[in-house]
Amino acid sequence: MAWREIIYQYDGSFEGLLCCVFESYTKKERPTAILRDGDDEPSLFEIRAVMTDRAHAQRIYRSLYKRSPEVGPFLRRAFLTCLPDKEMAIYRFIVKFYREGAPLLSRLSDDTYLPLLKAVRQLSGEVEQFRGFTRFSDFDGVLGAEIEPKNRVLPVLRRHFCERYHNETFFLYDRTHREALLYSGGVSRIVPLNHFEMAQPDEVEAGYRRLWRRFYDTVAIEARKNEKLRMTHMPKRYWGMMTEFQDESYFKARPKETPSASPAPGAPAAIPAPATRPEGAPPAPASAPQCPHRSSAPPERSSPRMQTGEPPSFLVLKSPFYCAVITFSVSRSLS
Repeated sequence: MAWREIIYQYDGSFEGLLCCVFESYTKKERPTAILRDGDDEPSLFEIRAVMTDRAHAQRIYRSLYKRSPEVGPFLRRAFLTCLPDKEMAIYRFIVKFYREGAPLLSRLSDDTYLPLLKAVRQLSGEVEQFRGFTRFSDFDGVLGAEIEPKNRVLPVLRRHFCERYHNETFFLYDRTHREALLYSGGVSRIVPLNHFEMAQPDEVEAGYRRLWRRFYDTVAIEARKNEKLRMTHMPKRYWGMMTEFQDESYFKARPKETPSASPAPGAPAAIPAPATRPEGAPPAPASAPQCPHRSSAPPERSSPRMQTGEPPSFLVLKSPFYCAVITFSVSRSLS
């Protein structure tokens, strides 16, 4: 019986892609393309949505693991790469791996295996670069940084930064894929974030930025300057997110906020106060005597701080100077 050609559409997750493989073998179908939800591609073939079923995905993953324990983690990383049409490349590799088994992983020149291998190596190299080139800033006790990678590196960088800053609250925003790694109190999560703008630093943080650039300029030896060698070890596409390569506007502190005078007590804004006392109304009572030891000004309230020792039910990275407020739910089963 000939396999029917079709186009699959899935939810964009790794488990969803494995469900496409399961669907292909159970229904004897050969996909000509595997699209994500929202992708619109004109075709003569039927397009069918494949629902993500964890049980089906686990069956495919376990069958791959039985043949080689290395292939599962390899395919997870291949799914995070920026390889064009990576879904079909992974599908073709799985089909060939089922047919030939573990020896396929030793044939580095195989036309099905080699593109995935190159893409995974590029991903690993990019992850290693961001471990050293990511620059965090302090925003009212919350560390924040931005990166602009080619591949989806946040799932791979997650463990490194969560272990390195395990006592901190921080976020790491991926400009390319519009998602953020959020961490607080031992709990981390990667969430989509379509609109984000980094806030300006305060005076203290701006001072540290200037100190870091001064240190960078001071330790440099002008006579041994080699731009070509520097770009070899520090590619130019990383410079846009690094403190030492920014222009002067990056080192300017945000203007200080002047405390506004508190309004006099009176009627709420939504209810206008009457101009005159209605006829027949009782006179207003005399004001209570002011305690000499009590200040008339309301007590200052300190901004709430999150205790890192208590896993919160929700995490709010919030600051009066922020251009964005990030709120996300934290469940006990982390993604």
